[in-house]
Amino acid sequence: MPIATVNPATGETLKTFDAFTAEEVEQRLARAEAAFREYRTTGFDTRADLMRAAAALLEKEQDEIARTMTTEMGKTLAAARAEAVKCAKAMRWYAERAEGLLADEYPSPHDVEDSGGIAAHVRYRPLGVVLAVMPWNFPLWQVVRFAAPALMAGNVGLLKHASNVPQTALYLGDLFRRAGFPDGCFQTLLIGSAEVEKVLRDPRVAAATLTGSEPAGRAVARVAGDEVKKTVLELGGSDPYIVMPSADLARAAQTAVTARTQNNGQSCIAAKRFLAHDAVHDDFARRFTDAMAALTVGDPMRDGTDVGPLSSEQGRADLEELVDDATAMGATVLCGGRRPQKATRGWYYEPTVLAGVTPAMRIHHEEAFGPVATLYRVADLDAAVALANDTPFGLSSNVWTNDPEEQRRFAADLEAGGVFFNGMTASHPAMPFGGVKRSGYGRELAGHGIHEFCNATTVWYGR
Repeated sequence: MPIATVNPATGETLKTFDAFTAEEVEQRLARAEAAFREYRTTGFDTRADLMRAAAALLEKEQDEIARTMTTEMGKTLAAARAEAVKCAKAMRWYAERAEGLLADEYPSPHDVEDSGGIAAHVRYRPLGVVLAVMPWNFPLWQVVRFAAPALMAGNVGLLKHASNVPQTALYLGDLFRRAGFPDGCFQTLLIGSAEVEKVLRDPRVAAATLTGSEPAGRAVARVAGDEVKKTVLELGGSDPYIVMPSADLARAAQTAVTARTQNNGQSCIAAKRFLAHDAVHDDFARRFTDAMAALTVGDPMRDGTDVGPLSSEQGRADLEELVDDATAMGATVLCGGRRPQKATRGWYYEPTVLAGVTPAMRIHHEEAFGPVATLYRVADLDAAVALANDTPFGLSSNVWTNDPEEQRRFAADLEAGGVFFNGMTASHPAMPFGGVKRSGYGRELAGHGIHEFCNATTVWYGR
């Protein structure tokens, strides 16, 4: 895949970039190794000042980088601005809290004495150079939610971003440099996917984090396992959105639209499978379908656009294959199910709701990465849990119920990294983020995220 900015709203190639040569990659690896030796010795106050400076720059430049993101991957301009602001917020969150999250931990005096020692503590030390392999769908946020905790912990980063967002990738490397981080602390590598293995196997790289597809995650995990290097993987999702009789149906239906079409439907944590209890199914289906059909599809740069294009022609083709497979096997299209008739160029697809989906259809088991929702009818709580868990993924989940006992059951029984009641899944610096099953392993954000790339070192003193 070429490294290029291709506007998904028009299909026009705007700018292409040469991949780094082997010599250029080597220079950046050497620079990263040298940077870590020095940067790891800096204090939290110094790191926090640098991170706040990066946050301030990002806020100041939010309009500029938002237009770049929209041009490169098609999200609405409003969503792109919000993403930049969210990144600045996360940077400040870690700047303020990293020192406390990584403070030395002290076992009880009794346990120290029982171990035969007179004192002991646990301290957290950075691992070193961390390779980040990141996707195009949230081209700022996916990077910052790794970079902010990793840099605050004393690690340094190498970014291999998706090949269709090269200008955003270069902006990120430049952002941390202009904020004052020492040379080599965070660098962008303009390389193709085929070059990732060589970088990951380099002994100067200590660990890796990847957000992306399941095949990409498997490939990185395979190499990292062979090299015995730590990894964190955040892969796909096919999150359930469950609506029970006690729910506020008006809010549940309206939120469902946002949950499915955020980022033009291209989000791992977007709700994708909508499970409505038999008692409210028809009412919810009507409200949800009407609201999906009323969305405005169009130029993501324009105010009032709800859904922009998919990020690539191949992405739209993949989505069409899933819908065509389902309808050929008997699924009913309640709205959408096609390209907008007025769109003569760009990779647009109408917001779509499919009913009558069965396990025989691909879309029942595969992730639909675009504004396509599948709607199911469930008889009771047990049926909802069983259907929600009938997926190889387990990233997050959404449940609409005001019944405390139902909330207890869903929280206990849903196989996912998150359970969000009476709202949609969202990521926040204070809450750990990640999944189970084929959605990956490890956690980003919160204290869990900053600890992922630290060495928990036991320091023990004998008599």
